[in-house]
Amino acid sequence: APMTTFTGVGPARAALSALVDYAGLFPPAALGMADAVAEYDAARRGPYAWMLGRFIVPASRLAELEGTIAGRQRFSVSAIVDADPDPRRWFGAAQRRLTEIAGFRERDALRIETLEAALPRLLSARDTFDAPVGQFAGLLSRAGLHDLPAYVELPRDERWPALLAGAMAAAARSRLGVKIRCGGAEPSAYPSVAEVAAFVDAAATEHVPFKATAGLHHPIRHWNASAGTAMHGFLNLLAAAVFGHRLDLEAIEAIVAEEDAGAFSLGPRGFAWRGDEADEEEIALARAQDFVAYGSCSFDEPVEDLIALHILERA
Repeated sequence: APMTTFTGVGPARAALSALVDYAGLFPPAALGMADAVAEYDAARRGPYAWMLGRFIVPASRLAELEGTIAGRQRFSVSAIVDADPDPRRWFGAAQRRLTEIAGFRERDALRIETLEAALPRLLSARDTFDAPVGQFAGLLSRAGLHDLPAYVELPRDERWPALLAGAMAAAARSRLGVKIRCGGAEPSAYPSVAEVAAFVDAAATEHVPFKATAGLHHPIRHWNASAGTAMHGFLNLLAAAVFGHRLDLEAIEAIVAEEDAGAFSLGPRGFAWRGDEADEEEIALARAQDFVAYGSCSFDEPVEDLIALHILERA
């Protein structure tokens, strides 16, 4: 889990420490294992290593990762429970994956710190996420992995908005985190501003920590011509998490929708968005309890963008 105290290192450090989980194995980068390992290794030796989180790897490739990092210092890993997406087979496949993951925890090369799982779609229109969320928590217990922070991603379909509040309550009961996918290969994979704001608001209401993934290559929301859609910004998401507890849903939507970089500031005095301000302690709390990290297939891109915004100094 992220540290909760960042005394003496400033609000930017509190906001950005271990924020970026490295997802170089996944599209659009989709690097081979050796290249992804080399990139992660370079980043953790570099001047911005304090911003780097875990190496994200599908559970089915843990052995390949272990073989590739032979002789290097241990890797901190977030393991994706990649299981058969068919809802009838998912839980059995996930159980086998979790047993494999538990086996890797006994070994030395990998330090498995978090788990992530995309839950299967619901089979019937009457179903809610209560049962699958509880079932997954049960699988974690049986595999002896319930001590690890685990983040479940809910399949986003037309019922997602209606089922969100109940799913968050189920996650809170099961002591699970949640995960939001902010992009993908098609414009339809990008959730709307309203959907992202509703997710952040529901997570805050139930005190459920969350991770984000996909589409968050840049700090500020912007139009991307090649993707044919607007892309969400990771600073927007961070601001929504930091200020969300004291704002209503409409204001959270305004933060998520913000496309003016000048509306944000992150410096020695704190984090601000259009008149709302948070100090270092508040930021650290939001990172520990709300927005834990996001997955990015590039580490250099977010760093370069933050330098361009004068939030980071060039090393």
